[in-house]
Amino acid sequence: MASSSSSSAMSTVFLFVLFLSLTTTPLSSHAALVQQQPLVLRYHHGPLLKGNVSLSLLWYGRFSPSQRSVIVDFLHSLSPHHPPLPSPSASSWWQTTDKYSSSARPSVTSLVVSSQLLRPNYPLGKSLKNYHLRALAGRPASRSPGSISIVLTSEDVLVEGFCSRCGSHWSSGPKGGPVFIWVGNSAMQCPGQCAWPFHQPIYGPQVPPLVAPNGDVGIDGMIINLATLLAGTTTNPFGNGYFQGPVTAPLEAVTACAGAFGSGAYPGYPGKVLVDSTTGGGYNAYGVNGRKFLLPAMWNPQTSACKTLV
Repeated sequence: MASSSSSSAMSTVFLFVLFLSLTTTPLSSHAALVQQQPLVLRYHHGPLLKGNVSLSLLWYGRFSPSQRSVIVDFLHSLSPHHPPLPSPSASSWWQTTDKYSSSARPSVTSLVVSSQLLRPNYPLGKSLKNYHLRALAGRPASRSPGSISIVLTSEDVLVEGFCSRCGSHWSSGPKGGPVFIWVGNSAMQCPGQCAWPFHQPIYGPQVPPLVAPNGDVGIDGMIINLATLLAGTTTNPFGNGYFQGPVTAPLEAVTACAGAFGSGAYPGYPGKVLVDSTTGGGYNAYGVNGRKFLLPAMWNPQTSACKTLV
């Protein structure tokens, strides 16, 4: 999403394309002997989103009840549960964000779905520009500080620059206030870019795609992108939190680890993940209501390394 005078923090998700284009083979034994420099996301001394963070969802376009329930169940799965979810769990994945802190002590970020608004009749049409996304995300009900307004667009909604980002997060200023996320369903738009590894990539190694764990390539792809953006939004909400590189194109908590979902991952191969014995779906995290999700690696600031659940 292009920057504007009203936005001081902007990050886009163009998952795995750069990762897929780097190299198509794992490191040789000789290359593996070369000591790698640790990946470091520097803290730029800005505010982080901590404590209870409310999520306001706007469903733009036609989502079936089952599609909405998968995404809402994912969001609910990020909170601790009693009894605990089976391991590895989505909540344990999210707990890595607690290690991102503005002080020496870890601090908790708890996400709570506070509201949902349906817009199935496409009030702004089926072709959205960046200013449309801003208008939808910035509706009055979603402007409270410490909240995240999330716009989710259905598979038949064309969004400007969709294939170069898959989703975005931004804010209205560098010092605080509401923050915003957009994620689109890529089932009909660039699934090889935005729904990998559930779809064949558009280039790079043509490894067979994984089976989507919830039976919907577009929705399961949205889960990966939403997870990526939630981690980036809470740890770098205003463009002065944790990131590496230029502020206009930062590597954040998950985008710094793009393309890795399990142990042994290398460009074009997501790594060894769990497989559902009934559906064949690839996953690495258990969620509420018996859900299973595939969640990306996240950079751990305590180890300065990307961490996968399996």
